[in-house]
Amino acid sequence: MKIIKSIFSWILPIVIGLGLALFLKTYIISPVRVDGDSMMPNLQNNEHVVILKTKPIKRLSVVVFNAYKLAPDTNPKTEFVKRVIGIPGDRITYTKTGHLYVNGQYIKQPFISRQQQATGTLSNVNDNGFNLSMLSSKWNRGRQTAVVPKGQYFVMGDNRNISYDSRYWGFVPKSHMEGVVYTFPWDSNRSEINNYG
Repeated sequence: MKIIKSIFSWILPIVIGLGLALFLKTYIISPVRVDGDSMMPNLQNNEHVVILKTKPIKRLSVVVFNAYKLAPDTNPKTEFVKRVIGIPGDRITYTKTGHLYVNGQYIKQPFISRQQQATGTLSNVNDNGFNLSMLSSKWNRGRQTAVVPKGQYFVMGDNRNISYDSRYWGFVPKSHMEGVVYTFPWDSNRSEINNYG
């Protein structure tokens, strides 16, 4: 009997600890490694960040989502990290001078350079700028969507020139969202990520 009690005295805390860690990773917070350069200069390839699963998604938040069945040639475990440009109900327009307007209001983008705003965002889409109707007619089988639909988000990478994002394959449903990215607080160079979370 003493042996059984002794075994339980050290097994039980381990089981509780593992259960708590699994609960936190599933529902609260999870570590993620950035793979690729689509969020440069704000997130680097192989950088380690965490995602907060209960944090509300806002415009300009950086998020991680499951891209399977959204972007072509993805598998069930494919995750993308991008910045939310439009939330449900938003009308988005990007001018040829690199200015972003959401619902007719100019949105500053201090997290990327003026050069990235003016050239990187447009060069792979349309040098004269774009709006949702123009983009959606390409990936929505000819139908034009003027606003971000309910329960969905329009996302782009900060490194616009190479980012494979909503401009090419469409919106991200809320059900695919895994969480809002948060970088470690001691890394002052990453304030542009946490400021918009």
